[in-house]
Amino acid sequence: MRLGGHGLPIGSDDPYAFARAHREFGYGAAYVPEVRLDDRDRLVAIEQAFAAENVVLAEIGIWRNLVSPDAAVRQANLAYAVERLAIADAVGAGCAVSYIGSFRAGTDYAPAAENMGPEAFDASVETVRYLLDTVKPTRAKFALEMMQYSLPDSVDSYVELIRAIDRPMFGAHFDPVNIIMTPRVYFDNGALIRECFDKLGPWVVSCHAKDIKLHHQAALHLDEVQIGEGVLDYRTYLAELNRLPREVPLMLEHLKGDEYAVARDRIFAVGDAAGVYFAVRP
Repeated sequence: MRLGGHGLPIGSDDPYAFARAHREFGYGAAYVPEVRLDDRDRLVAIEQAFAAENVVLAEIGIWRNLVSPDAAVRQANLAYAVERLAIADAVGAGCAVSYIGSFRAGTDYAPAAENMGPEAFDASVETVRYLLDTVKPTRAKFALEMMQYSLPDSVDSYVELIRAIDRPMFGAHFDPVNIIMTPRVYFDNGALIRECFDKLGPWVVSCHAKDIKLHHQAALHLDEVQIGEGVLDYRTYLAELNRLPREVPLMLEHLKGDEYAVARDRIFAVGDAAGVYFAVRP
């Protein structure tokens, strides 16, 4: 298994130094470093540098509203997504990932009733097909991150999208925190994790790692927290990832500075207890 993330003690524009820093930190996977599609020399250097250090390029983020009702915004965001997917393919990354967005103008992925309807499903299918048919990637897949209030918002809706999109380079991205939306699921999130890998396992290309905590308030309130400070069943998460017939990276996110080292060590500790082997350790 391979863990990756941010929080490295040094930042360098040199791909070889950056790749080496990942390995020394204990990361066996990495987010794709910033690079332009027209910088061919740097694209080649990034791929070679990370391969030399046995660090897998897991994913590149897009994080733009790909279904914005504002046509100019939508077209600009789609152009950006095309470039990012092409970059991922050029360096041999596992995937380019994004949320699909929102039908509320002026937002990236804000809640809107329109986000959940049949028109949103059709727009998601059309958008993903457009990106894949435009870029025609041969190595990097495109994936959508499941979100609470945009599609796909559940394991079953993801499977439905995969079947409707019908493109071999459309993969699945998994972050269980994003689809824990009720107390029942919260307290038994291991069942959700197992369901995801049972149904989406053949398509999963990358995963995110964080944690979640339910607060005692009058209205339901769930917060993202540091790994180990919530209830996410990491023993089940790592075991299910480890059962896959291929390496799928697990990527830390949304932390600051030394928090990444704390999260790294906590995941390694769970892995050690569960008998899960990590390809790279500090």
